[in-house]
Amino acid sequence: MDLDFARQVLATEADAIRALIPRLDDAFADAVRLILACKGRVVVTGMGKAGLIGQKISATLASTGTPSHFLHPAEAIHGDLGRVKGEDVVLALSNSGETEELSRLLPILKEFGTKIVALTATRTSTLGRSADIVICLGRIEEACPIGLAPSASTTTLLALGDALALVIQKERGFTREQFAFYHPAGQIGRRLLKVAEVMRTGDRAPEIAAEKTVAEAIALITRARAGAISIVDAAGKLAGIFTDGDLRRRLAADPGVLRVAIGEVMTRSPKTIGPDRFATEALGAMREKKIDEIPVVGADGRPVGMVDVQDLLDMGLV
Repeated sequence: MDLDFARQVLATEADAIRALIPRLDDAFADAVRLILACKGRVVVTGMGKAGLIGQKISATLASTGTPSHFLHPAEAIHGDLGRVKGEDVVLALSNSGETEELSRLLPILKEFGTKIVALTATRTSTLGRSADIVICLGRIEEACPIGLAPSASTTTLLALGDALALVIQKERGFTREQFAFYHPAGQIGRRLLKVAEVMRTGDRAPEIAAEKTVAEAIALITRARAGAISIVDAAGKLAGIFTDGDLRRRLAADPGVLRVAIGEVMTRSPKTIGPDRFATEALGAMREKKIDEIPVVGADGRPVGMVDVQDLLDMGLV
């Protein structure tokens, strides 16, 4: 196994991306502005390996707030052109700029009045001359040992597509909440869950008045199969928390603690979190404070639930 050549491939592809950084110019900014102003969709197109990269770029655009779909050039000239409208922006990918199927598609797109943004090596290629905006890659040396298999060029296209999509995302002010809406499943979706979606509520998040006894509090904790209970004051606002760990420590020190008012032994001013915060923030607070439960309080200071680390474990957040 030639590890030296593997390292050379990585270095060649990294160098190709680095070489692109100073090459970015006003054309990139123009493309961003054009896409932000687009009333339709961003239609990404490309053949072969460039087409595969285009599919990923389209997916990134769509998941970060820019409506987009991929159009295969060969399928387009066999009936799929109906998926393109005049108000769309076409993002066309081709390192050489001379791909036959893409070249046949370009004049038809021009007839539609569709704006074309090209990601290609030079402005003088067929694609470069046909596009309204050209983001030039420059000449790229492939990492392939015979210099033919798209490698450094496709890596550069991918990185450039990411840069374009993420700058557009930033300019839109696309939020974590919006991102979560488009990613309800998988690890990303779990990381973007809100506290309100993971907290225990109702009978599973017991609360008790401060003047009640420890024994009464333990009865509620046991019934709820919970690890803690919220203690509230006369106004119903959170005054403290009492956990099963607190009980074990108190019992070891004083077996008569069960008759004591819970308000006398609770943890006062506990760490809390709001229901609109992210569940990962609750997890971070638990790790920082080395606690297993965190009360959830509303804007009025009243408890609305409890986050239990075991629930986060079961959800795969930990």
